[in-house]
Amino acid sequence: MIIPAGIPEPNLLRVLFLGLSTLASFSLAQPELHVPAGLNKLEAVEGEEVVLPVWYTMTPEQSSSHPWEEPLLFWYLEQEGKELNQVLSYFNGAVSNKPRVSLVHSITTRNVSLRLEALQEEDSGTYRCSINVQDGGSTAMGHSSKSIELKVLVPPAPPSCSFQGAPYVGTNVTLNCKSPRSKPTAQYQWEKLAPSAQVFFGPTLDAVRGSLKLTNISTSMSGVYVCKAQNRVGFSKCNVTLEVMTGSKAAVVVGAVVGTLVGLVLLAGLVLLYQRRTKTLEELANDIKEDAIAPRTLPWTKGSDTISKNGTLSSVSSARALRPPKTAAPPRPGTFTPTPSISSQALSSPRLPRTDGPPPQAVSLSPGGVSSSALSRMGAVPVMVPAQSQAGSLV
Repeated sequence: MIIPAGIPEPNLLRVLFLGLSTLASFSLAQPELHVPAGLNKLEAVEGEEVVLPVWYTMTPEQSSSHPWEEPLLFWYLEQEGKELNQVLSYFNGAVSNKPRVSLVHSITTRNVSLRLEALQEEDSGTYRCSINVQDGGSTAMGHSSKSIELKVLVPPAPPSCSFQGAPYVGTNVTLNCKSPRSKPTAQYQWEKLAPSAQVFFGPTLDAVRGSLKLTNISTSMSGVYVCKAQNRVGFSKCNVTLEVMTGSKAAVVVGAVVGTLVGLVLLAGLVLLYQRRTKTLEELANDIKEDAIAPRTLPWTKGSDTISKNGTLSSVSSARALRPPKTAAPPRPGTFTPTPSISSQALSSPRLPRTDGPPPQAVSLSPGGVSSSALSRMGAVPVMVPAQSQAGSLV
């Protein structure tokens, strides 16, 4: 060992001892996490935020952090029946965290407190902080762990109010109130508003189930009843109106309800009857259309009388009209010549010239025995048969 000149040997030994002691103290330093007394169990309200206070020190060295410190930090959430959930980690200067989770301070301050924002009921559980500190290399200087239990409280959700029983004089009625969500479980309180205000207690009130029993009610008990569901962190209300009726009024209400039901049944029956009748008429009309015989085409003779192509009668050009009329033979003396009457002249018609074809058949105005109204529904077109005058011309 080389001893510098001018330094006494005992002083040199003291310097070496102090240096070795300092190195030994650094190598023996261990991280230790701390939680404030009484804050290892916390309660917070849903929707708010909470801070889980934790910091660490190096034992026996108590000063602030040094550049050679490289902490490795983890925050876990432990819940019964679920796997371990890592919510935040710090490694090599990088922070990885779940939504709504963050560190309150910089890691260099040795304060590793955790902030949870917009709390939800499922955030309840045990949060465990674990830290490892290295000496600037790969050598671990120590490890420490602390846990904080968090319970998220939920104020009562708006309850629903109702009543059971027929509210008329002399009967019993039960008012019910229930909040669908509350942590801890809500307690219930019923009260009646003015003008006859009243607060109810047991045994008529069940503060756990939220029911209120009213027996032998009277008209004076009519009014608005308010239910209040509350726990340590909040409350909610609902109300129900109770109208106590006399016997006659109750009978009127029952009669009105029964009359309404009967009216609805009758209306439904009329609708069904109308639909069935309409369907029957449609089926009958379809049967008539299927069974009806189409009207026959009116035959015309193939003589010199012609019909225009548009379906109307044209002027008749008859060879008989061009011939001079034949002179009738004079009656023999002593014979009786009948004089045609007006009726016979109107009914008789001159004979048409004979043709070589078969004689025309009579046209049935109602083929198949079908009425004229049925023919109109089937789309039949009426045909006018031309009449002839005594001269033989068509009218």
